[in-house]
Amino acid sequence: MRYFNHLPELHLEGFFYKKPMVVNKYTDRTKLAYSLGPLLYMPATRRDIAQLIMSNKYRELTALAICLEDAVGDLEVAQAEESLISQMATIEEAAAEGRLTDETAPLIFIRVRSPHQMRELSYRLGSSLEQVTGFVFPKFSSKTGESFLAELEQINRQSGTVLYGMPILESPEVLHKERRLDELLHIKEIVGRYEELILNIRIGATDLCGLYGLRRSSQMTVYDIAVVSELITDIVNLFSREPGGYVVSGPVWEYFSNSQRILKPQLRQTPFEKQFGSEGLRLRKELISKNFDGLIQETLLDQANGLVGKTIIHPSHLLPVQAMHVVSKEEYVDALSIVQQANGRKGVFKSEFQNKMNEIKPHLKWAEKILMKSDIYGVFHENSTFIDLLSEPVYT
Repeated sequence: MRYFNHLPELHLEGFFYKKPMVVNKYTDRTKLAYSLGPLLYMPATRRDIAQLIMSNKYRELTALAICLEDAVGDLEVAQAEESLISQMATIEEAAAEGRLTDETAPLIFIRVRSPHQMRELSYRLGSSLEQVTGFVFPKFSSKTGESFLAELEQINRQSGTVLYGMPILESPEVLHKERRLDELLHIKEIVGRYEELILNIRIGATDLCGLYGLRRSSQMTVYDIAVVSELITDIVNLFSREPGGYVVSGPVWEYFSNSQRILKPQLRQTPFEKQFGSEGLRLRKELISKNFDGLIQETLLDQANGLVGKTIIHPSHLLPVQAMHVVSKEEYVDALSIVQQANGRKGVFKSEFQNKMNEIKPHLKWAEKILMKSDIYGVFHENSTFIDLLSEPVYT
């Protein structure tokens, strides 16, 4: 896949100082881990998954998780598995015929219920397993983690393809304060033994909130739910630290319909008005009416806290999350300068933008991550922002 592949070349030239690169399942794991952006969930009972991919119905779709767990009823599992196998065979055929390419085919993951189901599915998928990038492991814990990853390792050996695992931390053991640290350390020990198989660590905010009967509104972010926000802090602290840090992805945003507002909108007027004047204010109003202001604010907070990417459940969320992962020209120039000057000859220098000091040692890891993201999501021209991409008409 390639981000913003739906845009005409003229628009890519107009928006991007550096255009996004093509990514597939064989891209270097470190870079691939940063590449998921918005991961769109779909229930495996949908019978049009292959068709919507081949027809490019969701033109911004770059990563897809086909769910066999919570999105599928217990009585629907057999039907969902059959549908999934059929859909993947169709996708394999389209790839073989050149109707899907590295640029247009999304990264596909399967969310399974158990290691046993993963093993059986891998066998039944046959050669179409090549079209799968990996598996998502729900309710990953110190009790279940080893069996998921040991099974995945075995499948990799037998299938001859590359398949990654993405644990979701959403069990009571990680949320309950008296057990959290021991549980997280144990989980980290388990994933550390299978480090080369781990793509992302994901956070299951819906399940976590459900443990306490909580649900954030569309006008709040997950960071306003203290019990979950505290857990996110601990997960980032333990799993993202260097050396050997993992990419931690942002929790799901579950709102997409309009509702009556109680709280003040979270999108400031100034950036929109400055960028497009009255048309920018109209765009801001439209985003608020779609409950996108909460999504945008939460994504900003994800990024500020070191999270990359986000689980989503509606295709309208694809473009906002993608647009917010594009690197600004200022970030890119600063990051490039820091990396280029990390030769021991100086410790600090003034930014080319004349608005900050860049300290090489403290900012080096940040700079390396920014350059990684610049390859994947691209770099805006100096006067472009995510607002420009949101102003583009995407669906016809």
